[in-house]
Amino acid sequence: MTRILFITGTDTGVGKTVVTAALASRAASSGTVAVVKPAQTGVTAEEAGDLDEVRRLTGITDLHEGIRLLEPLAPTTAGRRQGLALPSVEAHAKTVDDLAAGRDLVLVEGAGGLLVGLDEDGNDLADLAAHLETEFAFVVVARAGLGTLNHAGLTVEALRARSLPVAGLVIGSWPAEPDLAEQCNLDDLPAATGVPVIGRVPAGAGALDQAAFTAAAPGWFSEAF
Repeated sequence: MTRILFITGTDTGVGKTVVTAALASRAASSGTVAVVKPAQTGVTAEEAGDLDEVRRLTGITDLHEGIRLLEPLAPTTAGRRQGLALPSVEAHAKTVDDLAAGRDLVLVEGAGGLLVGLDEDGNDLADLAAHLETEFAFVVVARAGLGTLNHAGLTVEALRARSLPVAGLVIGSWPAEPDLAEQCNLDDLPAATGVPVIGRVPAGAGALDQAAFTAAAPGWFSEAF
């Protein structure tokens, strides 16, 4: 049984946080779940970060932020500019393993795309995963429209090159009225990447209140997932 899911994206702004919240809500209906954000950038200590959005949408409080950085940049860049030492990916991996020992599922939301640096040695989310002792898989959040075939294919290829398992793709913002390219991508994404589309989160889902979000979230994913 997969105890840890990494939520990475083909790019920044593809809907990772809302997908993370939806997966957390789905998992919480049948077990215990924790959510980890190894590095949060672009917010002050007083501002709401991605985990606060997960809490707002789901009511889940088992949330763990590794480090918070002021500028909206890659963690390695933001940490260097702020003069802060970043936790190593080994330290992050230990935190995640320890959490997984006492939960049914741990979700780990990355910063930006897969290969964005997380520590001062330039290690990324893939490197973090390689240090885990608990079974894990990656969920790749992708855009719906033009360009997604290339971006999703490159991300999955990078994961496979590192022998890291991929559970599937989730479209982070599925429009109410998809155009031709978006409709075709539902068939073409599995063919281009070799992994299934396991979910589609409706555009605007992040604006729902908690009751509506938690009621709808399980239906956004394949029953086989």
